[in-house]
Amino acid sequence: MTHDAFSTSAPSPGWHGTTILAVRKNGQTIIAGDGQVSMGPTIVKGAARKVRVLSGGKVLAGFAGATADAFTLIERLEAKLEQYPGQLARACVDLAKDWRTDRYLRRLEAMLLVADKDSIFTVTGVGDVLEPEHGVAAVGSGGNYALAAARALIDENTELDAEAIARKAMKIAAEICVYTNGNLTVERL
Repeated sequence: MTHDAFSTSAPSPGWHGTTILAVRKNGQTIIAGDGQVSMGPTIVKGAARKVRVLSGGKVLAGFAGATADAFTLIERLEAKLEQYPGQLARACVDLAKDWRTDRYLRRLEAMLLVADKDSIFTVTGVGDVLEPEHGVAAVGSGGNYALAAARALIDENTELDAEAIARKAMKIAAEICVYTNGNLTVERL
């Protein structure tokens, strides 16, 4: 379906707002998410919670995109984690396969950052399951800002732990990106 001047269905209202950052360093894994949801130039909510603890506290997930879509994906991921306990990579790959091939799931507009104590994965609707090379991954409107800051901070010469890196990188992202705020949800493993 195309949208033109005569179309009766409107495109999405221009919702923005999420910065999700995962950092793994020295055995500590953190996922941090900001709280802002915006519609165009208006902040609709400043304290949204976009990070969840799954699998009995063994897995963290953060999401960017449509909230209902993300919750659907998180529910599917939880089912995969039950099917493949302790196998986060396999659960993520299986979710990505379903997401890419299922007609209903293919329409979902969200991205996930998923982590356990050993791994971080970015999972997308086009079938990607990406593990970052540097122990840092980010998604969302301010994701590139948070990613760049965290990559700079994770340098071996810093004494900051994973949580301190995540908090500082998210603060930097909030100072640059108008769709990111400093109201964080931080979960750790």
